[in-house]
Amino acid sequence: MQADELLLLVAGGDQRAFEELYGLVSGPVFGLVRRVVRDPAQSEEVAQEVLLELWRSAARFDPGRGSALSWILTLAHRRAVDRVRSARAAGEREQREALRAGEPAFDQVAEEVEAGLEREWVRRCLNRLTALQRQSVTLAYYDGYTYREVAERLSLPLGTVKTRMRDGLTRLRQCLGGTA
Repeated sequence: MQADELLLLVAGGDQRAFEELYGLVSGPVFGLVRRVVRDPAQSEEVAQEVLLELWRSAARFDPGRGSALSWILTLAHRRAVDRVRSARAAGEREQREALRAGEPAFDQVAEEVEAGLEREWVRRCLNRLTALQRQSVTLAYYDGYTYREVAERLSLPLGTVKTRMRDGLTRLRQCLGGTA
């Protein structure tokens, strides 16, 4: 059975369908989350949260709006980005508290330099993509659009966008190999 069929069964409370769907999508979900969150333990936790959310909210899936896998990976991407933002906000709160307490933030400079270097590395790798790949990847991963929304914004067939994204992400993965 394919993910679309399984997800519809899961929406009806079918536990066996969920087990099969879990086996089918847990790898891609963890892979996507790992690329965004980067920390293995945090990635595992976020992936489990996504899969639990999948069980609880399967009824919200609308097959008319896209494939089950796209919907699931969108859930995963959003949850991963939320985790990164939450961690960043917590770090900023800790730094503000340290400043208020008069304590030096020893790692602040090193972290800012490291983040700047990582941003530059990603920028360089993005610039190695073709303009079409870069545009598709940017719309999906920086602007948060789904593959279908990217296809609509660019007035292209969905298959073309998926191919550009796959090829672009493969090239990015190769370029960023040392940071993943």
